[in-house]
Amino acid sequence: MFSHIMVGANDLVASKAFYDATLGALGFGPGRADDKGRVFWMAPSGIFAISTPINGEPACHANGATIGFAAASPEAAAAWHDAGVANGGTACEDPPGVREGAMGALYLAYLRDPAGNKLCALHRMA
Repeated sequence: MFSHIMVGANDLVASKAFYDATLGALGFGPGRADDKGRVFWMAPSGIFAISTPINGEPACHANGATIGFAAASPEAAAAWHDAGVANGGTACEDPPGVREGAMGALYLAYLRDPAGNKLCALHRMA
């Protein structure tokens, strides 16, 4: 459904370290920078990227927005969360774990990245 998601970052070095760690926990290699300094993590299902804002204003997060990353298992989602907290992220929402709802049983783990963007690692339970 999505071709790519790009979020703003005020500190590309800190944000790259955070995303290399969290996306690495989900099995992705390190991000690659282009000639403009933007960093991209490419997967068959789409691209995730970080960039300083083109307009020169500070990066800020969208209130009410969440970016979800698919996790292959509850263990992968927990590793993603641990890697994020260890690399400049902040835990938010409830602690990682299984939640029941209209979408069925989901293992969810939430973080905010160094720029304040809200993220989730999600695994659909069998």
